[in-house]
Amino acid sequence: MGKKVFLLRDADVSGKKLLWDAGLEVVVAKGTGESAWIEEMQRGQPAAILTRADRVSAAMMDACPGLKAIGKQGIGLDCIDMDVATQRGIQVVYAPVSNVNAAAEHTMFMIKACARRFSYVDRVFRGGNFDVRYGLHNTFELSGRTLGLIGCGHVGSRVAQKASLGFGMKVIGYDTFLSKEQMAELGVEKYDDKFEALKAADVVIVQMPLIEGVTNNTIAKAELDAMKPTALLINCSRGEIVNEPDLCEALKSGSIAGAGLDVFWNEPTHIDDEILHCPNVIASPHSAAQTREAVIKMAKMCVNGCLAVVDGKKWPYVADKAVYDHPKWAGKEWAEV
Repeated sequence: MGKKVFLLRDADVSGKKLLWDAGLEVVVAKGTGESAWIEEMQRGQPAAILTRADRVSAAMMDACPGLKAIGKQGIGLDCIDMDVATQRGIQVVYAPVSNVNAAAEHTMFMIKACARRFSYVDRVFRGGNFDVRYGLHNTFELSGRTLGLIGCGHVGSRVAQKASLGFGMKVIGYDTFLSKEQMAELGVEKYDDKFEALKAADVVIVQMPLIEGVTNNTIAKAELDAMKPTALLINCSRGEIVNEPDLCEALKSGSIAGAGLDVFWNEPTHIDDEILHCPNVIASPHSAAQTREAVIKMAKMCVNGCLAVVDGKKWPYVADKAVYDHPKWAGKEWAEV
């Protein structure tokens, strides 16, 4: 058998076929959790590790001295100890645009479901109350409403497109990395003040990466207090970006009207988590990007990157290009995409 690739969880067959065709041995983890994975990797010594959302720690990298690549099937990198990987010359390859449409569509679904109180209506109607339809005066249409983006990257800009062209919403945004002109090209009116954007929006979308010590608690009590009492908050990025206890309080007090959440402080969540019992919350289990199409795209892009790295080449879609300063990549060729 050739070099091994260790999958923390089983991947789509389209991605595994690429590995098999390249002569690599695909090993799917039998156990669950860091200790079990370390034990299996110490025995197998893989050249690459593939993960969807499970954490890849420094201890796991220690277990594989010959590790060349960590493949992340998706965009977020907060589950990988990036500093350690870069220091050791381990390329972290990822799929930065493969799930953008899936996440944007899920975000729009959350907006519609919250605006029409779908979860509440479904529950009461199934309980035998057909007349629930007469008590929906606090629901609203999206046309003519203002969507406020907090973060306007790949997913945020796709949401802006769908909201404006598909639903007739005005889109405003707050993003410290984009200029007024860049945001205008995306059809978004730039606000330089986050609180002014929050005050103006009927629906607030949080769409930014989790950068420890920087984007944590971007939305907390002060930000929630600035929102309209009729406004909705949608978070399909990372749970830690929104202060969950503050959000619970805002939902219970009526400071905001509702929330759609795909991400949480604690993942996996527990049945007793307070946020799951707050009024006017629609929740999904970090599944915004888990469509059939997105899973296939993520698997293929991630696997192609790992194949290139295992073959001793540099991959363009690497999470931290500083890894190429490591001596092991000096003079190496770039892979063709």
